[in-house]
Amino acid sequence: MTTINKNTKFLIVGLGLLGGSYARGLTEKGYYVEAITHSEKTAQYAIEHELVKKASHTVDEEMIKSADIIIFALYPTTFIDWIEEYGKLLKPGTLITDVTGVKGCVVEKIQDMLPPLVEFISAHPMAGKEVYGVENSDERIFYGANYIVVPTSRNTESGIEACKRIGEILGFGKISELSPEGHDEMIGFVSQLTHCIAVSLMTCYENERLEKYTGDSFRDLTRIANINENMWSELFLMNKEPLLRQMELFMGQFQKMHECLQNDDRQGLKDMMIMSTQRRKKFDK
Repeated sequence: MTTINKNTKFLIVGLGLLGGSYARGLTEKGYYVEAITHSEKTAQYAIEHELVKKASHTVDEEMIKSADIIIFALYPTTFIDWIEEYGKLLKPGTLITDVTGVKGCVVEKIQDMLPPLVEFISAHPMAGKEVYGVENSDERIFYGANYIVVPTSRNTESGIEACKRIGEILGFGKISELSPEGHDEMIGFVSQLTHCIAVSLMTCYENERLEKYTGDSFRDLTRIANINENMWSELFLMNKEPLLRQMELFMGQFQKMHECLQNDDRQGLKDMMIMSTQRRKKFDK
């Protein structure tokens, strides 16, 4: 049975923006945190700024074996590769979780590779910034944000509750559950599609001095167009089918607005705007 108390030892694998923010948040709440990262410079930064008690830029077997809960803050394919190579080092009773933005092609694959009595309960913190790297990590990005737990039939109730408890400790505002398939459909819409739209806005108009003329509306809409192309291209391709469905849904509504405008259909435009306003107001409650 997995429970979290002040004696729980956390290990974070991957110290980028999210991994570093997890480390800051857990350390600030008094938990013992160690980290494994690929960069000696990043490991040194984490020690010097007291994000963790101990950090290594190589895979440290003792760190892995002494951890009660391991949080993987890696790109999805890197996460899979890591488990394939080093998963045998995980001790029975270890609970592992993650921060990856796609689940359907990751969760069961990871669960299939794990040693006996090691549980993987997936999660997705809906938080971030338009910068990356441990030096930009900030536990406050979690405060009030959404946190999605993604269980399967292989997960135990204690594992699910421990994963939710991590979200509570870090200050997330709403903690919910989705299946891996439900997660990928929802994230395809609320996250990946929005990034597609922002990137398209920044690339569809052939004027490279837009900053001279824009107001708040364009800046707000394109905030997330400042994008990590390595991570997001991987996420898009790994969630290809759900994302394509959401893109088609969006294009259908955009075409409807185009037709209203082309046909001087003021009421049609107003009806879409009224529905938009009603739905958006729910975000402000």
